Amino acid sequence: MTLPIDLVLVRHGQSEGNKAKRLSEAGDHTAFSENFRKRHSSSYRLTRLGRKQAEMTGIWLRKNFCQEYGFDRHCTSEAIRAKETGALHGLPGADWFTDPYLTERDWGDLDICPEDERIERFGKSLEMREIEPFFWRPPNGESFMTLCLRIDRVLDTLHRECTDKRVIIDCHGEAMRAFQVRIERLSQLRFRELVLSNRPEDRIHNCEVIHYTRRDPNNSRRQQTYPGWVRKVRPAEDPFWTSGWMKITRPHYSNEDLLQEVSRYPAFLE
Repeated sequence: MTLPIDLVLVRHGQSEGNKAKRLSEAGDHTAFSENFRKRHSSSYRLTRLGRKQAEMTGIWLRKNFCQEYGFDRHCTSEAIRAKETGALHGLPGADWFTDPYLTERDWGDLDICPEDERIERFGKSLEMREIEPFFWRPPNGESFMTLCLRIDRVLDTLHRECTDKRVIIDCHGEAMRAFQVRIERLSQLRFRELVLSNRPEDRIHNCEVIHYTRRDPNNSRRQQTYPGWVRKVRPAEDPFWTSGWMKITRPHYSNEDLLQEVSRYPAFLE
């Protein structure tokens, strides 16, 4: 499957939901008022910080992608916070398409839920997420595996319509992780490591950019049919952070490799 020359993914800026969750995790649940909880999470707006993040990220995007001809395709999820983020980038001549397949993962009963209630009502389910986050499904929600199937539909569209083009997509952290899993062919075990990691570089921050390219960053004449290089950038953070370019090595396994992975799981019955 041939994908765009450049595929630029951007997580939305800090939203009302992000701020309410952060406050709740610190013990302040007051943001989850009755009126707040009557909303659908797709209607969240950006906070003041989120708007600033979107604008700062736009400065970096314009400098790095719009000096010559910019993007050929602009896409955003149907969520208000993603649309607001994309518009605030201020990309010249932007002509946005919205795609419901890019919408954030459905968290079901865990959505718009303060931290104390999440733990009290759904503690057992959350424990299962720690054990196997790839297949785990939030109560009445969507598993990460199902989200990956949605993102596959997006990749199919990019293959049909955007080969050899430059594409920007403003969406969500879980959706970006699904792109990462499908493009880089990350294993279930590697996904679990990322989900449970405490390392800041393993998280996808608000307005973080993940840039995939088929063009060798060290030799622009060298291209391949599938994204071979990736970099992560946080233009809105102080200090500015980037991973630098990394070569994508898609994993493959020998019989011995598979058996070594199997050995990590004890058998309870013979």
